[in-house]
Amino acid sequence: MILNNAGVTPHSPLERRKVDDWDRTIDINIKGVLYGIAAALPHMQRQKSGHFINVSSVAGHRVGPGSAVYAATKSAVRVISEGLRQEVKPWNLRTTIISPGAVATELPNSITEADIAKGIGEFYEQYAIPADSFARAVAFAIGQPEDVDINEILFRPTRQEL
Repeated sequence: MILNNAGVTPHSPLERRKVDDWDRTIDINIKGVLYGIAAALPHMQRQKSGHFINVSSVAGHRVGPGSAVYAATKSAVRVISEGLRQEVKPWNLRTTIISPGAVATELPNSITEADIAKGIGEFYEQYAIPADSFARAVAFAIGQPEDVDINEILFRPTRQEL
């Protein structure tokens, strides 16, 4: 089993043209998942079993102002994961996309714009749920019998609107 949880989220409006942040977000959020797949796939194919868990985000389903690049990368994770799911069936491999909402992690610390960081920080303080909620989602997906492939889990704090 591999848990691909690559992510940074330097939110900012596109008009600020934070090209370095865009490059870093694409490199980590998309290429990090692809490199994880490349590293694990040959081993799983040889053993004819395995489970890829790729972490997307609620933002991979819904984009908000200031999060276009982040949302695009997390949408890409979903698309890559669905393509992988279809390709690995001959080797009995499972794939799961986990798309969490606000979970109490260090992710908001990757925001480089002070005004955006302040707003996101306040949002996380008010709404973020403990990281063990994410762990329970992972445990659910991997705890299924071998003939069950949980393809996607989308979850968020009960009070989170977006």
